[in-house]
Formats: sequence, structure tokens, C-alpha cells
Amino acid sequence: MSEEILKRRKILIVDDEERMIRFIRLNLEHDGFIVAEAFNGKQALQRLRDSTPDLILLDVMMPDLDGFEVLEMIREITNVPVIMLTAKGEEEDRVHGLEKGADDYITKPFSTKILLARIRTVLRRKHPDHDDNGSIIQIRELVINPQRHEVLVSGKKVELTSTEFRLLHFLTRRPGWVFTRAQLVEAAHGINYPVTDRSIDFQIVGLRKKLGPLGKYIETIRGVGYRFQEGSNLKQ
Repeated sequence: MSEEILKRRKILIVDDEERMIRFIRLNLEHDGFIVAEAFNGKQALQRLRDSTPDLILLDVMMPDLDGFEVLEMIREITNVPVIMLTAKGEEEDRVHGLEKGADDYITKPFSTKILLARIRTVLRRKHPDHDDNGSIIQIRELVINPQRHEVLVSGKKVELTSTEFRLLHFLTRRPGWVFTRAQLVEAAHGINYPVTDRSIDFQIVGLRKKLGPLGKYIETIRGVGYRFQEGSNLKQ
């Protein structure tokens, strides 16, 4: 995605601290983004129903509905990318956010450069200029349509988070290949993402459950990582 197209993207900021929203808004607008704001979870959901943004920056620590609860409600409405913003830095909180469907996780305080870089990375990943990996993949009863961001198992749609979808797509594009946990973190979140190997294990467990009987084809390679069993058929 070109920089000019990126800069026309709409970002919804959700935070109960007016000073934080003002700081983020100033920097995003300076960089060319269109910005909307919400000061609590209810406002965020209403903004989302009125007009879907290209990305949401969602604070965790908010009154009434916290960010995790809001994220669950967002995922019932749309698959729009969500970056969590929080003062919490514990691994369990990052894992919890990713399991709920977050695309990225930034711990406060953060630099403007880090925030803008993460936003661009998520937007490019969600809206690539040229989708070289857009072919439909069919493996046994599993069908993956990258352009529709859709997964079918035995003809029935399976709802995956953005991270789960990226992991599954990455593994099934190269069936039989063994990937380390570090490679899977990079495939799902980009380079230098601050998540430990254990978070990938959580994601794989959730992915296997959602795939039902086909989940067994995601094999654990002890001491190394994971692979998807061979036997693929690419539909052109």
C-alpha cells in the first residue's frame, strides 16, 4: 500500500483520557490520517455502527466497558484491525488481547514513531497493494480465501481472529514445511513484535479448536515449532 493511500485511512481512537486522545490525534493528523474519537466503549461501538474506520486504536483501562470487552463486541460486528493501547505490559494481558482478536498491542508510554510504524504495518498487512498470496487454498475439507478473509471447513464458515487467519494462511501456503515459533510470530505480527513464543502456542490451540477435526493437521514439531501436514491443492 502506498504512503499516499495510507495517509487517507481513517483511524478511530478509543480512550477515556482526553489528553491522550488529543496527543494521538495531533500526531496522526500531522501524518495525514483521518481521525475519529470515542471516550468510552459505548461511544466506540456507536461510531463503528455509523461509519467503519480502517483501524481502531483501543485503550484497555476504561470505565464501564474495558478494552477487552469492547474488542469482543467489535469482533461481533466487523473484522476491522484493532491495536490495543494500555499501560499493562504483562505477557498474560498481551496474550489475552490477541486471543480476543487484537491485531497488535502497544504498551504506554510509547513513542510517536513506534505508534505510526505499527499502524502502517497493520494497515499494509490488512490492505496490501498487490496480493501475491491471494490464491484460494484447498487442503482436504479446508478452503481458505485470502481476498475474502474467509475460511470454510466442510463448507461451513469458521470465524477466526485476524491473527489466527494469518497463522493458518502462512502454514497452509507451505504445507509440510516446519516453521519456528519466531517465524510464526513474525508472520502474524511483523518483525520485532514483543510477544514470547508461548503466545503462539495459545494461538495454535485456539486455531485447532476452531478447525475441529482438521485441527489435528497442524502438527507440533517438538523443540522446533509447527507445520501443516502435506497434501494440498492450490486452486488458481
